[in-house]
Amino acid sequence: MKWPTSELHIHIEGTIESEFLVAAARRNDVALPSYDPAELSARYVFADLQSFLDVHYSNLKVLRTERDFHDLALGYLTRSAAGGVRRAEFFFDPQTHINNGVDLAVVFAGLTSAVQEARADLGISADILLSFLRDLGPDAAEETLRAALPFRDQFIGVALDSTELGYPPSLFTEVYAMAAAEGLHRVAHAGEEGGPDYVWEALDLLGVERIDHGNRALEDPALVARLRDERIPLTVCPLSNVALRTAPPELKDHPLRRMLDEGLLVTISSDDPAYFGGYVDDNFAAIEREMGLAPVELATLAANSFVASFISDEERSGYISEVAEALATAESLASTKQLGE
Repeated sequence: MKWPTSELHIHIEGTIESEFLVAAARRNDVALPSYDPAELSARYVFADLQSFLDVHYSNLKVLRTERDFHDLALGYLTRSAAGGVRRAEFFFDPQTHINNGVDLAVVFAGLTSAVQEARADLGISADILLSFLRDLGPDAAEETLRAALPFRDQFIGVALDSTELGYPPSLFTEVYAMAAAEGLHRVAHAGEEGGPDYVWEALDLLGVERIDHGNRALEDPALVARLRDERIPLTVCPLSNVALRTAPPELKDHPLRRMLDEGLLVTISSDDPAYFGGYVDDNFAAIEREMGLAPVELATLAANSFVASFISDEERSGYISEVAEALATAESLASTKQLGE
C-alpha cells in the first residue's frame, strides 16, 4: 500500500530520469555520453558517494531553462504524489546551476512555478530548501545565500550536501548564522560518510533542526541519547545507503531497525531516486519486504515524517490522522489475509 508520508530528504536534481535527461540534452544541444536512456541508466552503479556525484553533476549540465527546472520539479511532485507523498520539502543546489551559467532567477522561476502548479492540481504541499555544496567551501556558501536573499519568499530553509569527508559542518557556522537571522529553517547532511562528530557539529554549531542521513550517529551512545531525548529527526534513505555503500550491502541489515529500537525520530526518503532504485514508496516497499517491518512500524515512520516537517500543527494533525486511517486499513487487510490462509 501507499503510505501517506512527507518526503524530507530529496534532491530535486536527483530525480532527473534518463528519459528526461535525453530530452533536455537534445532540446538544449548538450552532449551526452549516450542518448539511449537504458545505456545511461546502466552507468548508475556506484563505488561510493563521490563516484555518484561525478555522474550526477555531469548530468546536470542539461538543465538550462525555466522550462527544464519546472518540468523536472513537476515530474517529481507528480510521481511522488502518486506514491503517497502529501508533503515534500526538496533541496536544490543553486551553485551547480550558477556555475553552469544559469541565472538564479531562472532556477527559482522554474521550481516555484512547479510547486504552485502541484499545489493547485495535485493537492500536494511542497516547499524548497536551498542547499550549499560543502566542497565549494564556506565563502561560496555565504555568497550563494546573499545572492538568493532577493528570492527569500521562494524558499523556507538551507541545507548542506555533497562530499562530506574533509568538509565538516564547523566550516559553515557563519553562513548558518546568517540563515538563522533570516528566519530560515536549517538542516544538514551529517553522519553519512563522516562520523558522529559531524552530527554533533551540525547540532551544536549549525543549530540544525533535522539531520539528513545520520546513520553513523549510532556509533556514539551519548549522541543516540541526545537525538532520542531531543526528538531530533533523522531523514534516512535506505535504498540510497545501499547503493552508495554507506550501509551493509543487504537491505535487511540496514541500521534502520536499530534506530527504531532506540526510539529515534526516523523518517524515510529517497534521496536521489533516479539513481538509487526508487522513490519514497519504493523505499517503504523495500524495507517492508526485506526487513519485515510490521504495519505499525511503517505507520510510525510515516507519522514521524509529518512530525519532522516544517508545517503548521493543524496540517500535521490532519496528516497524522491519515496515517492512522492507513494503519487501520493495513491491519485489517493483514487480518483478512491471515484468516484466508
